[in-house]
Amino acid sequence: MLPIFNKINDSDQPLLIVNGKFTYQQDGLYSLHNADFLKEPKFKEAYAKGKATNSWKGDPAWRTYIACWLASQAIKLEGEFVECGVNKGGMPMTIMNYTPFKESGKTFYLLDTYGDLVDEQISESERELGIKKGSYEQDYLEEVKNTFANYPVKIIRGMVPQTLSEIDAEKISFLSIDMNVAKPEIEAIEYLWPRLSKGAFILLDDYGWEKHFHQKQEHDKLASKLGYEILSLPTGQGLIMKS
Repeated sequence: MLPIFNKINDSDQPLLIVNGKFTYQQDGLYSLHNADFLKEPKFKEAYAKGKATNSWKGDPAWRTYIACWLASQAIKLEGEFVECGVNKGGMPMTIMNYTPFKESGKTFYLLDTYGDLVDEQISESERELGIKKGSYEQDYLEEVKNTFANYPVKIIRGMVPQTLSEIDAEKISFLSIDMNVAKPEIEAIEYLWPRLSKGAFILLDDYGWEKHFHQKQEHDKLASKLGYEILSLPTGQGLIMKS
């Protein structure tokens, strides 16, 4: 069989010719590697439920699969699940349907303004990179409450870090961070770090994305301060495991 040549081109990069057939080409990621998880019935069903929340503008299947795999490990550890930056709940919805979350006895804490970004938390560096208020709807709290009415969650509305004290979990085994700006993300990790169980995961959704480079810089500083390393993933995420 003759090789299939795929062309990748955008305005800032030269034309690339790739020898092979893409198995995945969405959400900023092009891959020739095995992506059979996309066909896995358990993931397909869970991902469809997450997608139905209308949280995502694109189709972040590989990002979501990574979160599901981490959650399937974290569910075996002592501690609850926390997400800071929920939007309409696509990620936690997928996770709770991919894992036996309801049977685990755990609670998923969901923290968000359930509205737009907080203007005073956006740094000048982030504004220069295009981060701005006005990217999200003003109020979708009731929609999220209805979505998770039959799930073991605690919905906490407000601005991080002010709302972090409402997380009454003594231990945390999975922490998802996706607030799109550095300040509340750094403060959330600093506040919750002592409660993370040994082997717990922190998943940074924006770590490797060009538009969020300021976040990466601040997360790298915090990693140096607290003594951990961040694994940069080709999905744009960053992964931390507490040792």
